[in-house]
Amino acid sequence: MRYKFPLLLCLSLSMAGTIVPHMATAQEAHSEDVPDILYTSTPKRCEIRSIKVEGVKGYEDFVLIGISGLSIGQKIDLPGDDITEAIKRYWKNGLFSDVKILADKIEGEKVDLIIQLKQRPRITDFTISGVKKGERDDLNGKIGLGKGSQITPNLIDRAKLLIKRYFDDKGFKNAEVLITERTDPQNTEQVYVDIAIDKKEKIKVQSIQIEGNNVLSDKKIKSVMKKTNEKNKLKNIFKTKKFIAEKYEEDKQLIIDKYNELGYRDAYIEEDSVSAHDEKSVNVYLKINEGQRYYLRNISWVGNTVYPTDLLAEQLQMKKGDVYNQKLLTQRTVSDEDAIGNNYYNRGYVFYHLDPVEVNVDGDSIDLEMRIVEGPQATINKVSILGNDRLYEHVLRRELRTRPGDLFSKDAVERSYREIAQMGHFNPEAIKYDIKPDYSNGTVDIGWGLESKANDQIEFSAGWGQTGIIGKASLKFTNFSMANLLGKNKNRRGILPQGDGETLTLSAQTNGRYFQSYSVSFLDPWFGGKRPNSLSISASYSIQTDVSSRYYNDNYIRGLNSLYGGYGMYNNYGYNNYSNYYDPDKSMKVLSLGIGWGKRLRWPDDYFTLSAQLSYQHFMLKEWRYLYILLNNGQYLTTGSANDLNLSLTLARNSIDNPIFPRYGSEFSLSVQATPPYSLFSKKDYSTYGKNNYDDAANMFRWIEYHKWKFKFKSYTALAEIKKTPVIMTRVEFGLLGHYNKYKRSPFGTFYMGGDGMSGYSYNYASETIALRGYENGSLTPYGGGEGYAYMRLGAELRYPIMLENSTSIYALGFVEAGNAWNKVGNFNPFQLKRSAGVGVRIFLPMIGMMGIDWAYGFDKVQNSSSPSGSQFHFIIGQEF
Repeated sequence: MRYKFPLLLCLSLSMAGTIVPHMATAQEAHSEDVPDILYTSTPKRCEIRSIKVEGVKGYEDFVLIGISGLSIGQKIDLPGDDITEAIKRYWKNGLFSDVKILADKIEGEKVDLIIQLKQRPRITDFTISGVKKGERDDLNGKIGLGKGSQITPNLIDRAKLLIKRYFDDKGFKNAEVLITERTDPQNTEQVYVDIAIDKKEKIKVQSIQIEGNNVLSDKKIKSVMKKTNEKNKLKNIFKTKKFIAEKYEEDKQLIIDKYNELGYRDAYIEEDSVSAHDEKSVNVYLKINEGQRYYLRNISWVGNTVYPTDLLAEQLQMKKGDVYNQKLLTQRTVSDEDAIGNNYYNRGYVFYHLDPVEVNVDGDSIDLEMRIVEGPQATINKVSILGNDRLYEHVLRRELRTRPGDLFSKDAVERSYREIAQMGHFNPEAIKYDIKPDYSNGTVDIGWGLESKANDQIEFSAGWGQTGIIGKASLKFTNFSMANLLGKNKNRRGILPQGDGETLTLSAQTNGRYFQSYSVSFLDPWFGGKRPNSLSISASYSIQTDVSSRYYNDNYIRGLNSLYGGYGMYNNYGYNNYSNYYDPDKSMKVLSLGIGWGKRLRWPDDYFTLSAQLSYQHFMLKEWRYLYILLNNGQYLTTGSANDLNLSLTLARNSIDNPIFPRYGSEFSLSVQATPPYSLFSKKDYSTYGKNNYDDAANMFRWIEYHKWKFKFKSYTALAEIKKTPVIMTRVEFGLLGHYNKYKRSPFGTFYMGGDGMSGYSYNYASETIALRGYENGSLTPYGGGEGYAYMRLGAELRYPIMLENSTSIYALGFVEAGNAWNKVGNFNPFQLKRSAGVGVRIFLPMIGMMGIDWAYGFDKVQNSSSPSGSQFHFIIGQEF
């Protein structure tokens, strides 16, 4: 058959994927003079003289021509496979909805080609319906549909697959996804994409049937399966009942791992199936072949030269006659903290490899040969850091335990990870390290990937007190640089003096006339820049005034008027407010100064620190009647001054992995704070001193004396090896405030116990605030006023992370705790504690810090109360030790 075409060859792909000839009409031709194409004769060999592209905007011609695989000067057959393959390439690319290749002219053995393309539309916007807002937000970042991107069949299929997989992981096995396109009326070359999702019902596990098991009961096997659990079972009330295929496969492996742990190395799942019970649930069937139990007979070691065989055998903790426990074998060689592999890695043997080989299986006995390839010791060649835009490079590198030239150590890498997290300038959940060994030269390159986060905190808050509105402003710069402020650093970062990781805190709190408090503190964690020795300086000043006695007199008069039906001269004029009775002649002023020094220790280990602080406080009282300091003359100390000069020493250890949400590690501190024993140097009889003279009695406290001992301990234990793991925190702490002379006990520095533990604008400024949730603030303090000379607090919290992101961290908690305070050290009794329990939530925002709210129930009575403390809400600001 002979056809006349205005084209050389025009092919299109049918929906079934086959290739069919496309014959154009005469109107499609570019001229009346068209070449004759004979399909019944031998193809004609031609050379491509030119190639033009039509129908596509936004792409260079050479890019589009390149897709075809055709080029000028190329010789092709007419008709032939070259054109067919070119069209296939365009279809495979997915960006075009129509493809034609036309012959514009044939002269002799030369041909001019025209490639006509119709581009697929771009996405104006897309919508997702049928799901919750949180699910919609998750899908927006997963499906890969973006405004302005070109829509293709592959893109649509991929989006459907990802959506179905997303809901499949959530237990919605039958979810349906419909994706449609609507032409944008403002631009016909663009479309709106509508994604309609019908999740259907979650698929749950109705029943799990198990056969072939004799060693492990059905109950035990079902308990081994972590994510595949039967519904309508009381024991599974807090477990997931969704059926997820991926988790089911993991649970099957857990079953085999359990058998391997018990010595059944040949155990396998002979048969399993998942069948529909109804539209909402499935039945699971498992048939297990347990095999026989194996025991260790001989364990030999080959290739070890660094450690002797006896030592390795002792570290393995497996011996002849033991059950062949493959889980324990892996733990002792690889995963335990003191595993054999870690001992090699910590001495630089990064190329080490241990392969336990079953060299002989005789009946139920197995001979193991532990084949070790030690390799050379590796040193660190290069340490690179990416993502640090907060600190000067040397400030970050001084915290690393992985330095070029050092022998490689796995412990050093993990410790460096912790030190970076503890700095607070990087997201601890996003810290990555990449270890690249180079066997050819015996070195290791280590790359650190970091994600910076803002760590400075700004606080503006206001509250209402009995004397009016109380405002607070606080600025905490955690990346301060004193050298930049003083102009000593030429490489200044930005406008603010920052980059050295120092901390500067400025704070002011006031309600105008009644109360004012100002403080400033500075901390340099590497004073001098060469060693991790810290220097801290602090200063504060506060003044609090009282209300005039007219307030109480006027209230008394108004009470009489009300009693006898009168109106009173002050009624309805706002005179019932404290703010109208300001009395500057009654006040308490406190001036505080402090300087501290700290040092990181090497023994017992380098998690320990030793610090010392010299502090001075000057108290100035003027007709102040709220301290309740009883003098020998029977009066309370209201006017005079007191001085507190003390030295404190603190031994502390901190090994937690994360300052915001610790998963493992502990915090410990033991401190003693003491003043000079003035009474021991004096010959005065303080039992009668000042008995008949107020001034002499008040002078007893001109220089305060005491010795104060405190112990605090916290531990953190993760319940699973996953990022969002529940964590148990346990706490033990106590404090004692002692004296050198029983008649000269310090009225300052006592323990004010109960409530949220928040200190601030209140009458307990001369005391140390100790929290115990479930009770009102200070309600456990003996006599209700700053006279706790001993206290104890025990507690445990179960924490669960809800969100751990760079911008926000949120976790929920449940807790039980107990504590009490006593007015004499001799009355200290750890079995006489007030109990409470409750729940709460914590939110950490980088610019604000830690905040939270707790609800707690106090089970015991407090002093002067006939009923338990009961329900209490507590608002928390800050993170206590």
